[in-house]
Order: sequence, then C-alpha cells, then structure tokens
Amino acid sequence: MKKFLAAASLLALTAAGVSVADTAATTATPLASIKAGEPMKLTYEVKASAWALFIPITGKANFRTELKPDTYSIKGKVKTTGLADILVNYDMELAASGYVRDDHLQPYAYVSQNNDGKKNRRVEMTYGASDVAMTANPAFGNLGDPAATPPQKLDASDPLTAFIGHAFIPRQAGSDPCGPPMKIFDGRQLTWLIFENAGLKQVKTDAYRGEAYECHVTMDKVAGYKKGEANKDTLSGIDGPLRMWMAPLPNGAVMPVKIQADTDKIGKVTLQVSKLKFEPLDAE
Repeated sequence: MKKFLAAASLLALTAAGVSVADTAATTATPLASIKAGEPMKLTYEVKASAWALFIPITGKANFRTELKPDTYSIKGKVKTTGLADILVNYDMELAASGYVRDDHLQPYAYVSQNNDGKKNRRVEMTYGASDVAMTANPAFGNLGDPAATPPQKLDASDPLTAFIGHAFIPRQAGSDPCGPPMKIFDGRQLTWLIFENAGLKQVKTDAYRGEAYECHVTMDKVAGYKKGEANKDTLSGIDGPLRMWMAPLPNGAVMPVKIQADTDKIGKVTLQVSKLKFEPLDAE
C-alpha cells in the first residue's frame, strides 16, 4: 500500500479545456449512459514533479479504461524517473476488472506487478461471495495486526477501482461534493481516505482550467498494518496535508484535476493531468 498510495495519487482525471460554470451537486454520472448501451473508453496520462536540491524528480502514469454496459477493465503503468529512490522507487503494472453497476464499479479481479528490482512482488486478488482470495509472490511476511476481515475486504475496492470508481459515484444534492470515503484494499492493507470539502477554487493545469472543489484528505489505517502503525494517519513519506482538487464535469463525473502534498524528504510534490480522452469504445 505504501508504494501504491504514492502512485495512486497519479490517478487524476479531467477534460481538456472544460470550464465548470454550474458546480451544483449532481445525481447523474457517465455510468447511466454506459448502462444504457453506450460503452466508453477513457485514456489518460498524469505527470508529477518535485525537486531534490536542484535536481528534478518526475513520475508519470498511463491508464486505459474500458467501460461496457455490464463490465469494466482498467490497465495502467506507473513509473518514477529522475532520483526515484529519494521519493519512492516504483515501476508498477496494474490491472483491474469487474462489473458496472448503476451507481458504482464493483470489483472482481485485480493484479499488481511491482518491478522495483527488489521484491518484484506480484499480487492477485479475486472477489468472491464471502471473501477476497489473495495470493502474493513473494508472500507477505504477515497480514497485519489486526488483519482485515472478510466483510471489511468485501466492503472495499482494489486500488484501481477505488480511485477511478470514486469519480463516478453520484453526489446527491446537499452532500459533500468531494464524495464518500474511498475504501481501498490492496491484498494486505485496508485503508480509508476521508475527504473534507474546503470550498470551490480556481484551478489551472495543463489539461483543465476552471473551478474545482478543494478536498483535504485524511487517512484511516483500518487493518493490515503493523501493530501501532494504524495510529499514524498520514500517507507514506508525507508530513503535511494532502489536497485534491476535484472538478465537477459536465458529464456528471467529479474528478481530481490536481493533487498536491508536502513530503518529508523533497518538499512539495504536484501532480496534474497531461492528457485525457473520453470516447466511444469502438473509436480508433
């Protein structure tokens, strides 16, 4: 989870050039059109930047998502470049699949392959009726104290589904536009990311210009951590607030367009979308 939480901050979605004028909460998302028989393909790329002394550290993520009336699949690759070891050294290939429901994505299978040159761990998960089956190679030394229970695991989503699916959860009128807690299970660690709306702000990135909700993020380490580690409510390597700016888009999705955090080793890290396409699944 440590490495994926750093990598998962790269999961930011937006529409290039969209300016949001109507920021009222909505109850409709692209899932309604997808369920009605309009499959969609999402293609997006995200970049991160920071500095260690006077040397840049960068990261990038590429994701391909296919959403059909009944099923979805996500494939992605996340990699650091520059002085990666100062921040976090990761080179990960990720995949998730599951079912498209009326108001959420329901996970079925997840695979993560870490190519960091150390453990190179591969994790595979399958969601069943009463538990989430998991295999890891090499195996985890332990599953935490306490370990996540079957009901807790089933109540959460794999990291890819949790982050991407959060954008498509309908926001009811009067509810927090940042959305409900993001419940993440990576095969060992169960983590909740909890959002607090700090108001609408103007945001300008490479791929988005307009209003977005500034969402402050706190972390609840529910299970799967070392004994006593659950009391630390910050992300790995982050000693200051983590902020996400989530833009309410015309299609009903509420998606992060910028993410910023203060780290304990290299200062401020900023992540933003560099490319995104929403298009029919059969488009070339």
